[in-house]
Amino acid sequence: MAAIIKTAEEIEKMRVAGKMAADVLTMITPHVQKGVTTDELNTLCHNYIVNELDAVPAPLNYGHPPFPKSICTSVNHVICHGIPSDKKLKDGDIVNIDVTVIKDGYHGDTSKMFIVGKPKILAERLVKVTQECLYDAIRLVRPGARLGDIGHACQQHAEAHNYSIVREYCGHGIGAGFHEEPQIVHYGRPGTGEELQPGMCFTIEPMVNAGKRYSKLLPDHWTVVTKDRSLSAQWEHTLLVTEDGVEVLTLRDEEDLPRVISHS
Repeated sequence: MAAIIKTAEEIEKMRVAGKMAADVLTMITPHVQKGVTTDELNTLCHNYIVNELDAVPAPLNYGHPPFPKSICTSVNHVICHGIPSDKKLKDGDIVNIDVTVIKDGYHGDTSKMFIVGKPKILAERLVKVTQECLYDAIRLVRPGARLGDIGHACQQHAEAHNYSIVREYCGHGIGAGFHEEPQIVHYGRPGTGEELQPGMCFTIEPMVNAGKRYSKLLPDHWTVVTKDRSLSAQWEHTLLVTEDGVEVLTLRDEEDLPRVISHS
């Protein structure tokens, strides 16, 4: 299966869905505080997506077994797909909130790391470096670049800081489907893999561990944790390959990254 090249009309729908996903993360930011439960954050996001945005939370009932909540909340040593629960956030926790919105049949997918209360230096550093991995990779996206270039950028930056890249989970093509071709792994060799073309939409979402790269799937069939219980961080954006670069469809106002990067 090749990547689905989006039409102008589809790209416009992707822009709308991407902005909505970004807006959910902006909305939830002030609520991520010590003492709040991840289930309370889930309820706030669900109600905002359904009532304010008139959209659909893609994770809810997705997959087998069906995912039971509307967002993923991955705390501390949880790598990804954490299920919101009645556990309260504590001072110093790091948490990834992963939001995917469906609007008019198209998906916007993005995630952000939050530090609860007073940050611990090691956790803060991991969160920052992981975001830099994402940004380094985004800046390489343009027609003619290859998937291996993206993976290499993430891997090189993480490993330069003595962190490791999770290899079992990856970014993905996105559009009318939640997960489309191609798969975007966050490690690799430059100059290898599929060549990027204008009109491709996909996510880059590096998962970076403070310890070893190995992961373990919990019995709930969703929650993925670090095998050595080390901290893990992740950031994600949905991207469009333009004629001469990249457009970040899920960019938030708070970010120090251009929405459109041109290489012409």
